[in-house]
Amino acid sequence: MSPNIFRIGAVFPQTEIGADAGEIRAFARGVEALGYNHILAYDHVIGADLRNRPDWNMPYSVDTMFHEPIALLSFLAGVTVSLELVTAVIILPQRQTVLFAQQAANLDIFCGGRLRLGVGMGWNKVEYDALGVPFAARAERLDTQVPLLRRLWTERSLTDSGPFHNIVEAGINPLPLQRPIPIWIGGNSLRAIKRAARIGDGWLPYLPAEQAAERIAVFREETARAGRDPDGVPVESIVFFAAFRTPRRTVDAVVADAVCLQKAGAAGIGVDTMNMGLRGADQHLSLLRRVKDMLVVPPNNPIVR
Repeated sequence: MSPNIFRIGAVFPQTEIGADAGEIRAFARGVEALGYNHILAYDHVIGADLRNRPDWNMPYSVDTMFHEPIALLSFLAGVTVSLELVTAVIILPQRQTVLFAQQAANLDIFCGGRLRLGVGMGWNKVEYDALGVPFAARAERLDTQVPLLRRLWTERSLTDSGPFHNIVEAGINPLPLQRPIPIWIGGNSLRAIKRAARIGDGWLPYLPAEQAAERIAVFREETARAGRDPDGVPVESIVFFAAFRTPRRTVDAVVADAVCLQKAGAAGIGVDTMNMGLRGADQHLSLLRRVKDMLVVPPNNPIVR
């Protein structure tokens, strides 16, 4: 990842694209044709039925469609050429570490090393309960998974045991092309910042533009405190057209956020076009085209692909 290029990604519109493979293919190829650097996929495996949950105040439910990210990105690996494929973020503690290591390794091979894994803890206890994973242990589980994944992706055979795994002289095969696959840590809390500073290859928060400079400065302080080079651990934020329970925003507002984030030290953004009343690949791509046209400017401007 070049430190001199402000990278522009597009969020896959999970909740609005539908289940037609042709539409999904058209969106990904359209994003690539527009010159976006990467495509990001959110993650939820099961939705809560809200009929008997009157106090539910979170954004997704059983009526919200989500494609499983590893399966989705494996499909996109076969229909794109240059796009980096990003999970942003996959809820890692819900998944068996060794199985996920094999799935990600295969995806990295299928896409020719274009995979970047954003991982996080998640917030939806309904999902954890359905998957049989203790919600309260998710932070401890995540902290053990990241170093174990890196070992699984770089070692032919290993022995490693902990509270959530026990591997004795075994390994996955094939190993990924990237050894290891980059792991970026998601989350906005101070605990997430410290985790990203300590073990992440990057940090994937959702930063309001007005808080970006302050939060990135905190992250860099924590990275230095962890004994790492702050300039070597990049930050990339999502920019929303219409985040949960917020008014719809203009292209000008989204572009202004991108400029603010770049000036604050972010290495790039992912543009989320969901909740704008759009339907189908073409409408999402039209909005993404307007954003890209405004962000790609002469080379003396810092925001340039």
